Amino acid sequence: QVQLVESGGGLVQAGGSLRVSCAASGRTLSTYVMGWFRQAPGKEREFVAAISRNGISTSYASAVKGRFTISRDNAKNTVYLQMNSLKPEDTAVYYCAADYGLLITTRESDYNYWGQGTQVTVSS
Repeated sequence: QVQLVESGGGLVQAGGSLRVSCAASGRTLSTYVMGWFRQAPGKEREFVAAISRNGISTSYASAVKGRFTISRDNAKNTVYLQMNSLKPEDTAVYYCAADYGLLITTRESDYNYWGQGTQVTVSS
């Protein structure tokens, strides 16, 4: 079992940047496909980005493609989400998740472990 803790959220102006991190403990992160999801007020949780176990393959939601970058440092047991050109509609609680499957997946139900989330607020 792995425990996930997100950090780095906060308040940023539109057009700004923010990097959120997800630190894992309990098991080595390289065992898992990792994903980021987000949930805005009054909306369902949605997929943002995912990265393969070795970091070579990535997948992004169309709403963030070209603005967000997911990366991982397995030696540090940490996954990152670099968010650039932020928009007010990016405001949400951001969750990292771990999937012990072999392939990248965008489906929330495929992920086995979840962090508690970190709030990102983008002001206009």
